[in-house]
Amino acid sequence: MLTSSLLYLIAVVLILGWLIGVFVYSLSGLIHLLLVLAVISILLRIIGGRTA
Repeated sequence: MLTSSLLYLIAVVLILGWLIGVFVYSLSGLIHLLLVLAVISILLRIIGGRTA
């Protein structure tokens, strides 16, 4: 249960970082990397939540 909460927290932090980067810094490569990592974290949480 702790792992899924941690993954959710990481996903939220990455999405917030991506949003801040899009609107403030415009570092396109880093922004898209953050978005991909956030989506992967969310998918892992969804998949892990269904099997647990």
